[in-house]
Amino acid sequence: MSDLYIYFLRTLCRLFRTQQLIFMHLLCILMSTHKSTNRMEEPNMKKLLALLLAVILVLSLAACTSTAKDDEPASDAAKLTMATEATFPPYEYYDGDAIVGIDVEVAQAIAEKLGMELEVTDIAFDSIIPGIQTGKYDMGMAGMTVTDERKEQLSFSDSYATGVQVVIVKDGSAITSVDDLLADGANTVVGTQAGTTGFLYATSDIEEAGLGTVKSFGKTTDAVEALKNGQIDCVILDNEPAKALVAANEGLHILDTEYAVEDYAIAIAKENTELLEKVNKALSELKADGTLQSIVDKYIGK
Repeated sequence: MSDLYIYFLRTLCRLFRTQQLIFMHLLCILMSTHKSTNRMEEPNMKKLLALLLAVILVLSLAACTSTAKDDEPASDAAKLTMATEATFPPYEYYDGDAIVGIDVEVAQAIAEKLGMELEVTDIAFDSIIPGIQTGKYDMGMAGMTVTDERKEQLSFSDSYATGVQVVIVKDGSAITSVDDLLADGANTVVGTQAGTTGFLYATSDIEEAGLGTVKSFGKTTDAVEALKNGQIDCVILDNEPAKALVAANEGLHILDTEYAVEDYAIAIAKENTELLEKVNKALSELKADGTLQSIVDKYIGK
């Protein structure tokens, strides 16, 4: 029986190479005991073998745990988490199940510069700023305009694109220019997306001035549907998504006059100065080598 146990130990040594020295030491003890103590009583031999097998079991479990840890895939790069609201073409929108657009490609180019892996999350627009402030996301990109109010809450990178606020109306509307919205005696119902600069402009320029009321919607597509259904008189939003929405919905057009011109930038938590510096450096390099412009041209054209 003792020879069988010796064979068993030798087999375990081959199976658990990381513990080989320890197993060999135990094997030597057993062999020495076996050779020098042929007179050892069977009960004592069984006790010794039981003890050795218990030790082997513990070491085997340790070896398995170590192997499991070694087999776990290591993260190749730190994650750069970006919050967006993906109903804002061409800056962010869905192509099948994937979120694509100018902001996503710019963010990807920045992540590559930083040696990080980009992770994009689609959330409500008015949840982006709180998400960055609480540290849930590293940055926000959603055609986000730099305003004094937002600068009190967050830091912003250098601008990477210029946005234009425009007005969508139904064909045949009495509203023919932006001036009509701001004229004395106007009483316009304006639709905007909640939390956007369009909402801020309309609230300040129209509602607070007593020239009409503002209705906010979760998505610009919802505001356009309300316009088509006669619930509102116009929609204020960014020019590029406005063009896409008008193209997809007959009976609508964009007023010739612009409502406002503004800069888009990347929102980052105020305390995350290190990331802000890295992002600005990456943006500077992307502007210098033409990558940034090529991304914009890909979606908007020259």
